[in-house]
Amino acid sequence: MSFNDNVQLDPSRARAGGGGGLGGRGIALGGTGGLIALLIAVFAPDLAAQIGINPDGTIGGGAVSQSREHQQPGGTEGELASCRTGADANERSDCRVLATTEAADAYWEEQLSRYRDVEFRPPGLTLFTGSTQSGCGAASSDTGPFYCPGDESMYYDVSFFDTLERDFGAGGGPLAEQYIVAHEYGHHIQQIVGWLQYSQDGQTGPESGIVRVELQADCLAGMWAGAASETIDPESGEPFLEPITDEQLHQALDAAQAVGDDRIQQTHTGQVNPDSFTHGTSAQRAAWFQRGYEAGRADSDIGQCDTFNAPTLDI
Repeated sequence: MSFNDNVQLDPSRARAGGGGGLGGRGIALGGTGGLIALLIAVFAPDLAAQIGINPDGTIGGGAVSQSREHQQPGGTEGELASCRTGADANERSDCRVLATTEAADAYWEEQLSRYRDVEFRPPGLTLFTGSTQSGCGAASSDTGPFYCPGDESMYYDVSFFDTLERDFGAGGGPLAEQYIVAHEYGHHIQQIVGWLQYSQDGQTGPESGIVRVELQADCLAGMWAGAASETIDPESGEPFLEPITDEQLHQALDAAQAVGDDRIQQTHTGQVNPDSFTHGTSAQRAAWFQRGYEAGRADSDIGQCDTFNAPTLDI
């Protein structure tokens, strides 16, 4: 899924941070969506309890969170400042994360104004290397991309996209990366609307609130993807993205399947334990992304992603 070359990007939309790693001090954990946090919560619950991982991957209740008004001001550093156009986004993963976020800003601001009377507010965005500090605590490259409700911000170390291919068997490609960004953005939409709270009941399993929250985020990611080629960049007057090809759609579906609970468990333990599910099966994740994609193309409302009232999560 390629950005139109003339799309104009604002590097100040992202904050650059991190560097230096954690000095070998062990595991740093972030918020919803952190794959390493997920693996620990699933396969080492005793360790998870000791270091405060909730089943959704967030750190112990957000005790270290801070309000958005009191965060350090945003900015860009190094190469991020050169992310200026859609052509840059087509060449570099860091620029692609920025461009995808800006495209999602435009889409969700309009979508939420139509859906219900809620005040849209864009999420914070941090691209880091090695380690960073979030409103949910310290995070490292091992954490994976995550959304922190404590400071309503998304965090990405773009090296994760290589990890997704190498360690989780995803095929990779631009739309696979955009799916990851759009999924974390989906958690922010859930935060605004009030759905993210359903992940906080401490339960796991195939019908749990956290699974429904994660599958809904996949569906919301699909909605954005389905409408992305019709979402207009206000600076250039052009659509942010060119239409998705069948091959590119397959990239996103492949990425969704790669991080299904059943595939991760089978790969890392040789068995599947549904009672510990926190994100849904590979088939469910792909199916809910596809449902959202079709809803986005049809300009349907967000109600198509209502996993909480769905009679079955196997669609």
